[in-house]
Amino acid sequence: MKLAALNDRGLVRLIPQTRHKPPVLRGLVDTDEELEILAELEGQTSARLVTEREGSPALDRRELVFKRRAHDLKVYGLAHINAAFTYPRPTGNRFNAGDRGAWYCSYDVLTSAEEVGFHRTRELGYAGIYEDEAIYVELLADFIGEFPDMDGMPDHAALNPDPEIGYPEGQAYAAQLRREGFQGLLYPSVRRPGGRCFVAFDPGIIQNVRPGASWKLTWKGTPHYTVAGL
Repeated sequence: MKLAALNDRGLVRLIPQTRHKPPVLRGLVDTDEELEILAELEGQTSARLVTEREGSPALDRRELVFKRRAHDLKVYGLAHINAAFTYPRPTGNRFNAGDRGAWYCSYDVLTSAEEVGFHRTRELGYAGIYEDEAIYVELLADFIGEFPDMDGMPDHAALNPDPEIGYPEGQAYAAQLRREGFQGLLYPSVRRPGGRCFVAFDPGIIQNVRPGASWKLTWKGTPHYTVAGL
């Protein structure tokens, strides 16, 4: 297995703009005290807040990111990091199963756009209507360490473009790597030739998260979409 030293800044993760806005509950109350009451009620059903409080069978709560000395040293992106691991797709993604999420990112925004665009296009296909407009926000993060690298392994089953084939194989491969103590994986983008991606298996290796630019993906009647910066 090939290992690669990673010491890179500003790897790009795209999230829907709706997940990057201030808390929606804030507009329902007049004071911070009232907001805390509503947040407590919300926390009874929020997968992220429940896991932060109690953990889950696949995720020890101590793995998650928490505020340090809550009032004097805050971690930007805390909720976004934890949400990536506590809100997985029910069937998982390429390198994570449905019981534990992961942080997917790439070395350039166009690769990230192709990755999220593929999934949204699939969702539109289920409805049979390719008319949509979606705004995504960059989350930039830094990574340091030595990780397995799938560069030069184009025929590996985990990189099969068909999710029905590639996802089960990738999930099994990632589970094996985690058992061996690896916390992430470098791999070539399946959706954009030449693109390079990274998946973090553990929240603790995600450093210096900060917001970046915003991008709009637009579908006008076909599975083909355009990407434009805002």
